[in-house]
Amino acid sequence: MGKVPIKRRRRPTHPGAILREDLLPAAGINQTQLADLIGVSRRTVHEVVQERRPISVDMAQRLSRILGNSPQFWLNMQQAVDLWDTSEAK
Repeated sequence: MGKVPIKRRRRPTHPGAILREDLLPAAGINQTQLADLIGVSRRTVHEVVQERRPISVDMAQRLSRILGNSPQFWLNMQQAVDLWDTSEAK
């Protein structure tokens, strides 16, 4: 018998919120500095931290190189958000 899916009551945390609230302050860098470090526009970073842009595979790779976590860390969080959004859109 397979696992029964558990219905979450709230939307999973968007990876941009983790960047905005935890990782950027801990690293002591701002959005502009992060954009320069990962080679994207400041607007791109801003849209991610404002939760208006998803984390792509490319962005996950870039963030992992600078912040020291795995690309899978970012992609797992994004996938959880995407699955939630899709299930709630029904």
